[in-house]
Amino acid sequence: MRAAFIRLFSEGYRVFFLAAGLFAVLAMLWWVLYLGIHALGGLIFDLSFAMAPHEWHAHELVFGFGSAALAGFLLTAVPNWTGAQGARHAYIGFAAGLWLAGRLAMWFSGVLPPVVVALADLSFVVLLAGKIALLLVKRPKPQNMVFLLFLALFWFANLVTHLGWAGLWDYGGETGPRAGLLALAGMILVLGGRVTPAFTRNAMHRDNMPETALPRDIAGFAPVMIGAAALLPITALIWPASWLAAGVALVAGLGQIIRQWRWGFRYALLRPILAALHVSAGLVGVGLILWGLAAFTGRSEIAAVHVLAIGGVGGMTLAVMSRATLGHSGRPLVASVPLVMAYALVPIAALLRFIASEVQGAAYFPATIGAGAVWIFAFTLFVAALWPAFWGPRADRAPMTPPSAGPR
Repeated sequence: MRAAFIRLFSEGYRVFFLAAGLFAVLAMLWWVLYLGIHALGGLIFDLSFAMAPHEWHAHELVFGFGSAALAGFLLTAVPNWTGAQGARHAYIGFAAGLWLAGRLAMWFSGVLPPVVVALADLSFVVLLAGKIALLLVKRPKPQNMVFLLFLALFWFANLVTHLGWAGLWDYGGETGPRAGLLALAGMILVLGGRVTPAFTRNAMHRDNMPETALPRDIAGFAPVMIGAAALLPITALIWPASWLAAGVALVAGLGQIIRQWRWGFRYALLRPILAALHVSAGLVGVGLILWGLAAFTGRSEIAAVHVLAIGGVGGMTLAVMSRATLGHSGRPLVASVPLVMAYALVPIAALLRFIASEVQGAAYFPATIGAGAVWIFAFTLFVAALWPAFWGPRADRAPMTPPSAGPR
């Protein structure tokens, strides 16, 4: 048991991807139970939150779940990018404790001083950004340093949320989580623009596909997408609910869809570990388009937010966490049946939540609770499927992919 705990804190992906998966289940389980009691007309139990329950839900799924997933990815990927030594056990253990302290502070925010809650919640990303900056300066490259900008925007969005709850930033409790979500979406636009076509190209190479069929990006498109991605949280913070912010979302979403047509989606569709990346990247684009259109058409912004949050950010997070865990634990990059089911369930959860906001009426609570239940099932499958990889020793290095006849 002691060896397993030491191993858990040996690499960033282990403890933080596990924490992200468990928190995705527990936080959503509480929300579904709360909504279920409310829908049945039952008594609303006393809460220890200083904020409204829906504000806790939005904050924790963006800044609680999101920050754990970010930490797991960056602490694992950046040492590979730079050739620097990864974080040591003591740092990873302390950082994980700080992340947990933030979650507990938010849960007991109703009985803690607001300053204590804010400090506990905001400290984790500061610690993470400091470590990532030290790693990146070992081999600074603009395409990697840009993630520090997104981390800063993500942290500032969280600060705005706490300032809003304290009455120091108008509508900060609403603006902050939206901007934080857009910071995550922006990172996915940048990172997904690299890994999705790259992983697809590698698989197609191994299958001896012709060069003309391989994924390729539009010349000069990457810098445009990086700029649009960075503007998403900036405009949401400075000009929330404006036509400018909506226009940026439309441009970023359309740009994502346009460039993705050239990434080999048809090839990836029958290979689940690739299909999950393609589908979630596409849902980021669709979610941003719907978000932008909501400002011009009067359609439900909440529906668009959840397509982006669940299908786009949630789906890409699940896809990247599972692929990175398999690869870094020495296991074959093959999605097991539980992981394939998890990949398929997340878009279904996004669709149900979209329907709930668009239809409203009697369908709202059943569809919303159904979406939450599907999300819980998906991340339960993720945790169960990768539990041995989080806790167990690294396997002997396995082939990157199975023979071409099998699903990937």
